[in-house]
Amino acid sequence: MALAGRKDANVPDSNVANWPLTSLRLRTGRLLLRPMVEADLAPLAACIPDDVDQNPALPSFPGRVGRAARGTAVYQTYWHSVGTWRPESWNLLFVVLRDDVPIGVQGLEADNFVERRTVDSSSWLVTEARGRGHGKGMRLAILALAFDALAAEVAETSAWHDNAASLGVSRALGYVDNGVHRHADRGRIGDLVHMRLTRDTWRARHADHDVRIEGLGQCLSFFGLAADPPTA
Repeated sequence: MALAGRKDANVPDSNVANWPLTSLRLRTGRLLLRPMVEADLAPLAACIPDDVDQNPALPSFPGRVGRAARGTAVYQTYWHSVGTWRPESWNLLFVVLRDDVPIGVQGLEADNFVERRTVDSSSWLVTEARGRGHGKGMRLAILALAFDALAAEVAETSAWHDNAASLGVSRALGYVDNGVHRHADRGRIGDLVHMRLTRDTWRARHADHDVRIEGLGQCLSFFGLAADPPTA
């Protein structure tokens, strides 16, 4: 289900002063991506679809299964992303809004970013928002942030071999296959497909994208970058 009636609330000035990332906005078509805040957690936990894969690094709690377990994971993922943020290693979680109504989450993360210039991504959409091009639009938005604004050189992503929607979005955006490995996660065993997109391919295929990035300047130090990030 969608997050019924929940609008993109204004972020208090005190939040922006203390955590500038809350001012960041990515816009493309009908979609707006803004960083997740505490007030988003309960609505997101209530609507995360049953088929969303959970981070295997998160703990399992006795007696918490199904929606209860997924809801707990929403909270822990957010708190972990904020609490462990470092300029060199970070996980930025965006709430995705269509016409001001939240429909999913898009993540962009990196480890040793300044040295490796490599990002990874993850995402989910509420069921009724799927199949409308939103998955591609929200991934395009974070790739524009990564390549155009943060000077990333490589974007990587992974999906189960039978996740046709995720793999289809990646291929449509120019990712190429980058290996397969046997993966086990919470009782499921199967092939995980890895994909890779380079800055050169991004520039060749998406030079005319419509993504608009707002509020980045005061956030650059949180990514380990100076006021003007280096370009290749």
